Amino acid sequence: MALFGSASAGAIGYIYYQTNVLLARQLEQTIEAETRGLAEQYNAGGISSLTKAVSNRSLTPGNSLYLVTDRDGRRITGNLTSISKDLWNSVGRVEFAYKRPSQRGVESRLALANIFRLPGGFRLIVGRDIEDRRIFERIVRSAFFIGLGFMALVGLGGGWLVSRGLLARIDAVTATSRTIMEGDLSERVPLNGSGDELDRLSRNLNAMLDRIEQLMAGMREVSDNIAHDLKTPLTRLRNRAEAALREKSNAKSYRDALEQTIQEADGLIKTFNALLSIARLEAGTTGNAMNEIDANALVQDFVELYEPTAEEKNITLTANVANGVHFKGDRQLVGQALANLIDNAIKYGATGKGGEIEVTATDTGKAVELTVADSGPGIPEQDRERVLKRFVRLEESRSRPGSGLGLSLVAAVARLYGGSVRVEDNEPGLRMVLSLPHKTTHNNEHRTR
Repeated sequence: MALFGSASAGAIGYIYYQTNVLLARQLEQTIEAETRGLAEQYNAGGISSLTKAVSNRSLTPGNSLYLVTDRDGRRITGNLTSISKDLWNSVGRVEFAYKRPSQRGVESRLALANIFRLPGGFRLIVGRDIEDRRIFERIVRSAFFIGLGFMALVGLGGGWLVSRGLLARIDAVTATSRTIMEGDLSERVPLNGSGDELDRLSRNLNAMLDRIEQLMAGMREVSDNIAHDLKTPLTRLRNRAEAALREKSNAKSYRDALEQTIQEADGLIKTFNALLSIARLEAGTTGNAMNEIDANALVQDFVELYEPTAEEKNITLTANVANGVHFKGDRQLVGQALANLIDNAIKYGATGKGGEIEVTATDTGKAVELTVADSGPGIPEQDRERVLKRFVRLEESRSRPGSGLGLSLVAAVARLYGGSVRVEDNEPGLRMVLSLPHKTTHNNEHRTR
């Protein structure tokens, strides 16, 4: 408000000053022009000619003022009735007050004049009434102060209202953040629906809080699942080693115990490696190789790789891919994700009589979709999002091998390349769709930029 008021005052002051300069210049030019005209009359005919010219001009209505006096100060002609002693004794340009009749009687007005002493003691006064100019200056000064006062009142009042609303919204953000810091991650920053900058900031903060809440919930779930899934094999490993040491056994028994211990340790190492791979994918520190991948070749390779395993379970594994389907990515990572989908379908996507699994790759124009469809029991709709989380296994008995990290790794690969994983109903069975966009937005590239 202070800066705006100063700028406004400067602008108004400059206009006021320039207007005064213009009016003063016009006044001086008018007085000079009349003075020159009267000087010509005096030079041509002396005091009589000057008196006649002043008398004629005094009869013309306007703001021009004239007076010719004798050596004793008595008025000879002109529209000024009287002058003060100080004005009589002055020479040159003088600003003075004079009186003239008006509708309300006699009024005092301001004038500017040039006073000349002529030979023989005569005096000539040529001037202009500047009372209107003084009124104009007074009006401008009043408008200046009233305008600035009104501007200050409106500006401060409007600023108070705006800052009050702004600070109220900031206080709401502060209160929300304080609640969140106290442990309530479900709290969100309120929106007022205006769509302004604060609303957009609040929306982004809420999206960030949603993501943080998901990560924290995932961390708690991971911690619980780690405690459940890793504690059991570690306990078995310890008990087996303790039993081998406690019992009197031969070399073969020790060897069997060691082999089982190694198998349990390998399973634990695979679980930790999977966790490490997911963490690296989510951090964007892997998958830097962006090469052209032939989807047809990729699907054919992995179908051939898993055909023997599928045949053992009486499952028909087929590939259905058109030529010319290409996309960019890290072949090893995308291949690992596709392998996890096929392996998951073989484990859980068949009934006791076998089943069918079809692996397809299609180009939708915006993305390449790798689909693994089976004819098994499928997944209930309420569990389809949950299976993409870490350590989630819908098999309560957990009798089959696995750690519940396979689909989590697939989801991490999809997020790395800006894609998605969809869990759909195959009627009957399940469709797992890994969608990878052509214009891949790599997380690691974002960090580099």
